[in-house]
Amino acid sequence: MPGCGGSACSLRPVNSEQLSPGVIVTGGAGFIGCALSPGLLERGSRVVAVDSLLEQVHPGQQRPEALPDGVELVTADVTDAAAWDRILESVRPELVVHLAAETGTGQSLTESTRHAMSNVVGTTTMLDAFVRHDVLPGHVVLTSSRAVYGEGAWLDAEGNVFNPPPRSHAQLERGDWDHRGPGGGAAVARPTDAATTQPNPASVYGSTKLAQELILGNWADAFSVPVSVLRLQNVYGPGQSPHNPYTGIVTLFHRLASRGETLDVYEDGLIGRDFVHIDDVVSALHACIERPPAAEEHRTLDVGTGAVTTILDAAQMIAQMYDAPMPQISGKFRDGDVRHAVADVSRTRADLGWEPRWSFEGGSADLSTWLRKGGFLG
Repeated sequence: MPGCGGSACSLRPVNSEQLSPGVIVTGGAGFIGCALSPGLLERGSRVVAVDSLLEQVHPGQQRPEALPDGVELVTADVTDAAAWDRILESVRPELVVHLAAETGTGQSLTESTRHAMSNVVGTTTMLDAFVRHDVLPGHVVLTSSRAVYGEGAWLDAEGNVFNPPPRSHAQLERGDWDHRGPGGGAAVARPTDAATTQPNPASVYGSTKLAQELILGNWADAFSVPVSVLRLQNVYGPGQSPHNPYTGIVTLFHRLASRGETLDVYEDGLIGRDFVHIDDVVSALHACIERPPAAEEHRTLDVGTGAVTTILDAAQMIAQMYDAPMPQISGKFRDGDVRHAVADVSRTRADLGWEPRWSFEGGSADLSTWLRKGGFLG
């Protein structure tokens, strides 16, 4: 289309004197964006997805089949100020859903600049463009991550809450997996709640996501824009890229087990995770959009199931689905991983009228069906 410059672009032409209202979804061709878009279109919204179609996620950098035809896709990096100028010449953003981010926890330790550029500079570039074009959104929704909490809060044997630092490489090498209380005694992890759990990222990725939250909050305060931040737990389900080597562990386990391979379980197998199905994430996003915060208000909520699944339990369940060998605990570890993560979703339920529906067992079976139909197994 003329005027799109170096970005592949499918924006509808509009009268330059009258911007067309719409929803901008950054990272809109990704896993969550493709799942969210049908509901946005059903609301009657004009939906513009901005996505770089990263080769790591989108082999061949083609428009994903899962992205509805009604979505206008602009292939551009969120750090590209000129691309934002072109977009905002056509669209007045009533709502912005900011999904665009580099998400690899381990990858962020060796490609820190890449993560900081996408997650931090991408956010500031977008916000600068809104001010430059005098088109402040009516509501900004940011998908953040449980990674901002790091190890979260723990409870010692005396019932005291403490916030342990990230586990060091030396600690992990010793196989000292769990945290201990200040006196050296046993401790247990507590569910995270944005209202009470202090952020303390254990990875570069987590730090960049927290930076996103802080920058957006500062900016929104200055311009009186309502903001919703949803801190997502480990998202999985149909539509998650099976090609991305840094994709979620659930999809990876399904692919390996379907080939009859033995699943390699890190640490002692008791790493705890709150695996939340994509449908529950999308329903939380829609509930957030339908119930926006009051003018000038920020809210930060947690999205998960509230239930812990250990990596060993997940691996065993998946292996049994394919009659694969039982998983082996290897004692390997990954720097930046936290020991335990589960959300307290009580405030999210109350504030959004939302309820997670999928158990891990049911969600894992649903993912298997999708992978099989797509020819991604075996």
